[in-house]
Amino acid sequence: MTRLDSYIFRQLAAALLAVTIGLAALVWLTQSLRFIELVLDRGLSFLVFIELTGLLLPSFFAVILPITTFVVILFVYVRLSADRELVVMRAAGISQWALARPALGLAGLAVVTCYALNLWLVPATQAAFRAWQYEIRNQLAAILVQEGVFSSVGDDLTVYARYRDRDGTLRGILVHDARERGAPVTILAEAGRITPGPNGPRVTLENGERQQVERLPPPPGSPPGTPASTRLSVLSFTENSIDLARSGRAPGDGGDRYRNAQERTIDELLNPDPADHVPDRDLRRFKAEAHQRLASPLNALGFGLVALATALTGQFRRHGGGLRLFTGIVVVVALLAIGLMTSNLAARQNAMIPLIWVNALVPGLVAAWAIGGLPGLPHWRRPRPPQPGPATAA
Repeated sequence: MTRLDSYIFRQLAAALLAVTIGLAALVWLTQSLRFIELVLDRGLSFLVFIELTGLLLPSFFAVILPITTFVVILFVYVRLSADRELVVMRAAGISQWALARPALGLAGLAVVTCYALNLWLVPATQAAFRAWQYEIRNQLAAILVQEGVFSSVGDDLTVYARYRDRDGTLRGILVHDARERGAPVTILAEAGRITPGPNGPRVTLENGERQQVERLPPPPGSPPGTPASTRLSVLSFTENSIDLARSGRAPGDGGDRYRNAQERTIDELLNPDPADHVPDRDLRRFKAEAHQRLASPLNALGFGLVALATALTGQFRRHGGGLRLFTGIVVVVALLAIGLMTSNLAARQNAMIPLIWVNALVPGLVAAWAIGGLPGLPHWRRPRPPQPGPATAA
C-alpha cells in the first residue's frame, strides 16, 4: 500500500468505525426500549438488561455495515473531489482503479466482517437471546406478575391480581388465556398462588369461574353458507390450575424449544433435522435465509463500488456535485428496497432465490463497468473522464 493509499484508507477506516458504531448504538437504543419495562416495572437487574439487549448488537452490525460502507466511501471521495485532491491525484497520472484501491480494500474488510457475523456470531447470539427471553417469559413468569397491573406473559396470556399478600398469595385474580386459537378463556378467582411446575411456573386458583367462548359448527341440515355460531361456556370451580409458561415448540415437536431461522447455522438451515418436524413453510424460509446470509455480505462490496462510480465518474465541477450525490443515495435506497422485496418473495417461493444473488452481484458489476469507463460502448456515447482544469492543475 502506497503512502497515498494509506492516506485515503485512514480517512475511510476512521469514518467507517465512527459511523457504524454510532448508527448501531442508535438502533440499539431504539430497540432496547422494548425491554426497559423489565427493569423499571418487573424487577430485573440493569446488568441483565444490558446483557440481554447486547446480544442484539451483532445482528445490527450485520445489517448496518454494508450501508455505512457505502455512506463513508461516497462522502469521503466526494469531499476529496470538493477539496481538489482527486484533481491533483489525476494530474499526477493516477488511474481510476488506483484511486479506488483504498475503498475496495475497506469494502473487502467489510465483506469478511459480514461473513463472520452472518455465519457464526449472529446465529450464536440470536440463539442465546431467544433462550434468555424464553426463560424470562417462562421460568421467571412469577416475578412478571405484579399486583394491580395487567401483566402480559407473552402476546396471548394476560394475568391481573388486585393485590399480593405477604406470603405471596394473590387476591382478586383475572387470567385471559388466548393461547388456544379460536377459543379464548377468561378465568376469575378469589385467590391463587404461583408455584413451580415441570414445564415452568403454574398458578393454582381457588374459588373461581372459568368462561370460554366456543365456536359451534352449523347444525346438520342447515342451508349452505350458514355461519358458525358461538357459545359461552361457564364453569365454576373450587380449585383449578393453569400453566403460565409458553411451550415455545412447533406443533408436533416433542423436543426442546423450537428455534427460528435466525438462530440456526447455515447447515441447519439447508439440512434441518427431521426430528424437528419443520413445517414446509418454515423449510422455504430456512432455505431463503441461508442464501440471504451467504449473499448479503457482498452488498458491502457492491455498495462500495456504487459509491465509487458515483464519486469518481462524471465531469469535474468546481461547485455543485449534489446531483451525483443524490443519485448515488437513491440508487442504494432502491437496491435496499429491492433486496427486501426479493428476500420476502424467496421466503414464500424458493424459485425466487436466484434474485437474491442477482441483487447482490449485479449492482457491483455495473458500477465496476462504469468505473472502468464503460468499455464496449461506442466512444461517442461514453461520458468524458474527469479532467483537471488548467487553473487547478497549476
